[in-house]
Amino acid sequence: MAPEVDRKIVKTTCGQCNAGCGMRVHLEKNRIVHLEGDPESPVNQGLLCPMGLASLDYLDHPQRLRYPLKKKGDKGSGRWERVSWEEALDLTAEALQNVKTDSGPESAVFIRGSFKGRYQGAYLARLANAFGSPNIASMASVCYMPRVSGSMITHGFNPVPDYEFPPACIVVWGANMAATRIAEHKKTIQAVQSGARLMIIDPRQLDLSVKADIHLQPRPGSDLALALGLLNVIVEEKLYDREFVDRWTVGFDKLESHLKDYPPAFAEQATWVKADAVRQAARLYAAHRPAVIQAGNAIDHNGNNFQTARALAILRALTGNLGRPGGELSCSPPGVLSPLGAPELDLRKLIPDEVRGKRLSASEGLMPHVFYTLPQNIVKAVLEGRPYPLRAGFIQGGNMLLTYTNARRVYEAFRKLEFLAVADMFMSPTAALADVVFPAAGFLECDSIVAPPYYPVAQVQQKVAHVDGCYSDFDIISGLAQRLDLGKHFWESELDSLDDILKPAGLTFAEFRKVGVLEGKKEYRKHEKDGFATPSKKVELFSERLAEWGFDPLPAYRELAETPFSEPALEAEYPFVLTSWKSGLFRHSSGRQISRLREAHPEPVVWLHPEAAQAHGITDNDWVFVETRRGQIRQKARLTSRIDPRVAGVDYGWWFPEKDAEGMYGWDESNINMLTDDAAPYGRELGTPTLRGFACKIYKV
Repeated sequence: MAPEVDRKIVKTTCGQCNAGCGMRVHLEKNRIVHLEGDPESPVNQGLLCPMGLASLDYLDHPQRLRYPLKKKGDKGSGRWERVSWEEALDLTAEALQNVKTDSGPESAVFIRGSFKGRYQGAYLARLANAFGSPNIASMASVCYMPRVSGSMITHGFNPVPDYEFPPACIVVWGANMAATRIAEHKKTIQAVQSGARLMIIDPRQLDLSVKADIHLQPRPGSDLALALGLLNVIVEEKLYDREFVDRWTVGFDKLESHLKDYPPAFAEQATWVKADAVRQAARLYAAHRPAVIQAGNAIDHNGNNFQTARALAILRALTGNLGRPGGELSCSPPGVLSPLGAPELDLRKLIPDEVRGKRLSASEGLMPHVFYTLPQNIVKAVLEGRPYPLRAGFIQGGNMLLTYTNARRVYEAFRKLEFLAVADMFMSPTAALADVVFPAAGFLECDSIVAPPYYPVAQVQQKVAHVDGCYSDFDIISGLAQRLDLGKHFWESELDSLDDILKPAGLTFAEFRKVGVLEGKKEYRKHEKDGFATPSKKVELFSERLAEWGFDPLPAYRELAETPFSEPALEAEYPFVLTSWKSGLFRHSSGRQISRLREAHPEPVVWLHPEAAQAHGITDNDWVFVETRRGQIRQKARLTSRIDPRVAGVDYGWWFPEKDAEGMYGWDESNINMLTDDAAPYGRELGTPTLRGFACKIYKV
């Protein structure tokens, strides 16, 4: 038998998505032999999704990038030259410095990909701010931050559901938690088994729908109209918590008058949900308290996103579910600097207001706290030189050809950039357009801290593997900083940065390895002691701040472009309303080269109702074209009665790593963002384009 010292278990945190699930790594002679969920993690309680279970497949994959690359020939030609790390960093730093000297630091953009719970994005923002560029881009306008912003403006905190009490009613709105938040999915099932009522609001029926008391299937993109209809019923039928409303809200009279424009009949017309079903749903939610609303990414994906989040916050407030045991709570932070934008980390004060005012999105008139640069403005600046030309870019872990709207224009813009560098674990269509590609380390190869956005938790992430030639994001950014003469703004090592991040907790990272988890505390009825964190110290149903800034002070529904209601004539040519969702097997556009995941979902599929398919001569597994005014893609039809016959559910994030590099891996063949638009109108508050809810047509190949 091997000595016990050769076998050990190391606790870490999965980095395949932003959920932050605890993981136990089994090592023999310092080699990983098994991965499993950590049953002691407060986030996932031992559960791991297919992506987490496939982490070793990512680590050891033969297509991993293992050394820096410099392009040979034209961008996207698929020809590369291996270079040293020193040369790759030198080339990138020289290009960034040249455009800064010639055109100013704003001529370079720093682009963050999907958030994975760690501090990569904070490090990149730190570099951008030290460099002097106000152009920092992220996916904030279409992911999570709309929900946070709506809650913060309304009642001053991002609510955390209190399952332990437990809730008497759970509303799952535009969230497939079985694929994205597996522990909360489990808690939801347990609560239902204990008697909680369940309502699901989603254009498709989920597996969880069989357990639901009510499942509403609104027209994609109409969530705000439905929320306003629910609010109308709760107010008109006096189902609200009168004591809470009288004591802890402002603007109820104005809200009451405003909601008269949104009766159930309006909701039925706008959402396709019958008026009686709207009434039934409102009564169920209002009558069963405490209650929680689990809102998902779907409500972030159109220009009504911020006001939809506001409407959900108002629903929570009117029913007295804020701060209530079993309801939705404010929690104290876990004792670390936030990876989502702590000023001490990103050094935003290094950029004066007049320089920040030069960011590409400054003229969009967004809310004052919005500091990022919008994807559509990046594309416009490169292709049209408005408001000034962008010349160089650095992308950290992002595949923008698959994730930015109107992908054809994104392709043209990135080809036109004078210089582009990309850091990633694998070659991607976006990396294929780069001048320099850096091979990035994965989460098993890094020491870090993970502070997932959905929970007031910080967990340790520990290095348990090493892949030769791959650097952490910190080391890449720090290497650039040194070459740009910005080293004084960075730490000696990533471990030093982690010590700083842990200072609020009074721990070093060496000590945190032993602690493993820091948890914030639930704060029941915190408002009764401190009030709400708003100017009025109350829940602001009517927001004076929004009115002063020029935005709707009460949620007002605006019909999206290219729908059966905004353009009725469009329906004759484009009869379907397009929606999309993420597979639980893939993190956005990643993972298509992982065999065990790809075998379970080998091809892009568009979900159609059998009646609609028959009317268009389509049978199950037919290859079909999906088309909008922007373009056409090809996916395989999959028939299901779980969606409305008027809706098409199009697969997201598809490219083909197995295809040739010269064709850029089939980036445009099945990519849903060949169909989306980057043109106005955007969301007024956050600049969000429409990703779902617009018209398309489908026909057999």
